[in-house]
Amino acid sequence: MTIEFLHPEGWRRGKGYSHGASVVLQPGDRLVEVAGQIGWTGDQVFETDDLVSQARQALQNTVAILAEAGGGPEHVLSMTWYITDKAECLARQAEMGDAYRETFGRVFPAMAMVEVRALMEDRAKVEIESRAVIPAARP
Repeated sequence: MTIEFLHPEGWRRGKGYSHGASVVLQPGDRLVEVAGQIGWTGDQVFETDDLVSQARQALQNTVAILAEAGGGPEHVLSMTWYITDKAECLARQAEMGDAYRETFGRVFPAMAMVEVRALMEDRAKVEIESRAVIPAARP
């Protein structure tokens, strides 16, 4: 299985994301949908109310779920981020990017980010859902 990130000719590359992603599935490959992850621990405890720290935790949660399915960040095709404060996110864009790269490395899938009024957990400032394709082990 090979993931191809899509950048139409003449388009500027996305800053920290790809415009699209494509994959041809073979028998045994797994499509993994990672439910929206928020900035709490696996025990559902918020350790902070800081946006960047919550984003880092949500990304770490995503990596843990991918690992459970036998994959990693390199298998993520796309992500949708829901944030509760666009202004804070933009003001802390460099820190958000650092948190992303610390967790995901230099993997830049197709992404969307949407500001929402609130998330289901009152303390949550970010929620990230992801889609991944994990290839079957091949000889």
